[in-house]
Amino acid sequence: MAAFPVELVEGTGENLPLPDGSVDTVVTTWTLCSVPDPPKALQEARRVLRPGGRLIFAEHGRAPDPAISRWQDRITPVCQRIAGGCRLDRKIDSLILAAGFEMGSLRTGYMRGPKVMTFMYEGRARPR
Repeated sequence: MAAFPVELVEGTGENLPLPDGSVDTVVTTWTLCSVPDPPKALQEARRVLRPGGRLIFAEHGRAPDPAISRWQDRITPVCQRIAGGCRLDRKIDSLILAAGFEMGSLRTGYMRGPKVMTFMYEGRARPR
């Protein structure tokens, strides 16, 4: 049991059933690769964040290495079909910035495993 009230709210990332400015923190983990409309989901995250709120993210996506990103482009259609819509070709930091956030911290790099699937973006951002 949590030491503070917790409420489970069901919805989609692109249409959060929450009032504007009602959330302290939005956390995304291995989400932005598979939501159908990541710009809309990030705009919704920004909408529901209170002034001074933050976005915390840990996502995999497009690698900076041209040889790896070419393979990501090739296998993304297969991944979409077999891995719940996962797209390896999304550049997560660019999506976050384009949605009106400013990056507070960002770490990128490969996790262990096949490089084509393991380029990570981890960090924090705040609405501009």
